[in-house]
This record gives sequence, C-alpha cells and structure tokens, in this order.
Amino acid sequence: MTVTPDDVLKALKQVQDPDLHKDLVSLGFIKNLTIQEGRVAFTIELTTPACPVRDVMKEQARAAVAALAGIEQVDIQMSSSVRSSLFVPQAERLVPTIKNIIVIASGKGGVGKSTVSVNLALALSKSGARVGLLDADVYGPSIPKMLGITAQPEMDEQNRIFPIEQYGIKVMSMGFFMKPEEAVVWRGPMLHKTMEQFLGGVKWGDLDYLLADLPPGTGDVQLSLCQLIPITGAVIVSTPQDVALNVAQKAIAMFKKLNAPILGVIENMSRYVCPSCGHHEEIFGTGGARQIAQRLGYPFLGEIPLATPIRAASDEGKPIVLSDPDSPIAKAFFAVAEQLAAQASIRAMQHEATSQPKVTF
Repeated sequence: MTVTPDDVLKALKQVQDPDLHKDLVSLGFIKNLTIQEGRVAFTIELTTPACPVRDVMKEQARAAVAALAGIEQVDIQMSSSVRSSLFVPQAERLVPTIKNIIVIASGKGGVGKSTVSVNLALALSKSGARVGLLDADVYGPSIPKMLGITAQPEMDEQNRIFPIEQYGIKVMSMGFFMKPEEAVVWRGPMLHKTMEQFLGGVKWGDLDYLLADLPPGTGDVQLSLCQLIPITGAVIVSTPQDVALNVAQKAIAMFKKLNAPILGVIENMSRYVCPSCGHHEEIFGTGGARQIAQRLGYPFLGEIPLATPIRAASDEGKPIVLSDPDSPIAKAFFAVAEQLAAQASIRAMQHEATSQPKVTF
C-alpha cells in the first residue's frame, strides 16, 4: 500500500509540543513534506531555535512516521521561525522590527541580574536567534564591562544610533556615553526620554528577542518601558534568601499593576560550587525562588549556581556561556534560556491569529 501525505500527517498528529499542548500538524510546524517510494522527508519549523524539547520532538516524529508500513527512511530537517508576541500593529510600535521584548527585573540590587541578562542573551544568540541587549540600568550600567566593549556607538544622518555588535548580539547602554567616574542624577522625565531614545532612536534592525536589563527596584525606568512599548513579559531574578524573595514579590506586584505578564522566575546564586572539589554549599539557601513561583502560579525557569568562574568570566569581558560553554555552569544558563524562549513562544501562540495552520508540500 502506498503511503500518502495524509497518512504521514495523521501519524505526526500523535506528536505534541509539550509547551504549546497541541500536535505538530495543528500548530502548522510541518513544512515541505515529500514522499518518494519508501522515503519520507519533511521540515519541522519550531517557534524558537532555543526550543528545550527540540530533539525529543524530532525523534518522536521520526518514530511515528517510521512506524508506517512501507517506510524505509525518514529524513527530518529542523528549522525555526520566531513568532512575535507584540500584538500591537507594526505601524503603531516604537520598535516595529523586534518580535519579542523581555525585561529582566529584580526587586533589589546585588542578585546578579545583569550577569543573568548577559548570559541569557548570549545563550539565545548561540541557539541561532537574533538577539539585542538593552542595558536599561542607567544608574549603574555594567553590560559594556561584562561584554568587553570599549567602542562608542555611531549615528546616521537622522541621529539614530547604531547599537554596538559584540559576540553576535546588538547592545545599547548608557555606559557608552558616560565616563567611568560619572554618575547619572536624573529625575523621571529625563529617564523616560532616555528609554524612548534607546528604543525608537536605535537602529536595532530585525530581532527575535530584545532583552532589557532593568535597574533594581520599582522605579521610573520600569514605568517608562511599560508605557512606551508592549512587552512580551518580565522575568524576575532573585536569590534564595528570604529578604531577596520578599522584595522580588514587590517587583512581581508592580508588573501586575502595569498589566505586564510574568514569564517566570529565576533563582540566581542558588548554591555555591567550589571550583576545586565541586562541593556545593547553600550559602543563601536554595529552592526559595521555585517555591515563590509555584505559590504565585508563575513558571520557574531554573537555577543558576554561585560560582567563581561566572564572576571571573564577566570581569574579563567574555561571559561564561562563551568562555566555557560546555561547563555545567554554562549549561545552566542555556537551560534557563530555553525555558525563557519556550515561555515567549507560549505567549506568542496564545495571541496569534486564529487562522488555520497551513501545511506545505
């Protein structure tokens, strides 16, 4: 009996995306399906190159099709097309070429939010996504140092700023325009104008994700960003200790008041890892951020350890996901980046137009 395209699609309907809770066919992920004698070939187009279950779905799809009578070979190509979660018409957006804007926030300083932001941006970029990083902490910009950037941005004839490109990501920071010893002493209107310039006045180009590293707390920069642009959602970074968790809940409450979605919670400095012997020491405790996320009903995106190589790599201007990508520490960042990308995809698919998915042959 000859296998038809309908037979293949019926088999592939058994394979579900565990995050989106629909099968690959209904989601429109199956592209370029061809059948030639006993060989079936097709592409699975995911919603992010950083999909955490990419390999699992590929093997499930292969097994489902290979089980059909007469199939001798199944060739699967994996691709991705990041969906936009910003459902304001492009013409009305301040940054129409960016598909997802994710703010990285914390209730208090000292929780490693900027370190997390840098490594997540680089991890997403290494997966194949087009990524930008906005250092919105105008009071204490640290992103240029962490990325080893010493250059200053250029401008075009319309005074629009070109972001600095470093390690495959596009970067903008107040640190590019300040001397190291200078301090920013601004009130709300100046901060609002700066955020407006860093968004609409920067030639970001086409980006899948723009990560914005916010200053700690619940102040003017957070308000300005949420007023100026539709955001995909906020990620809350906290250490496990009770003081940090209590303040993190205030940041969550602020975003709820601003009607900004919470994409998830990250526990940074989860435990200390000795670089010599690998012994774990729970200096700040562990598991607190997971418990807060579960209690409030938000996704827990993962844990990042407290480890000397993370600090050393940032000080040297080449973060850990680049300097030692195969280390357990770097893999923790990659795992969190995948979970973050999954949450952005869920948000995009929840609001995407309800037209029927198309399968191309």
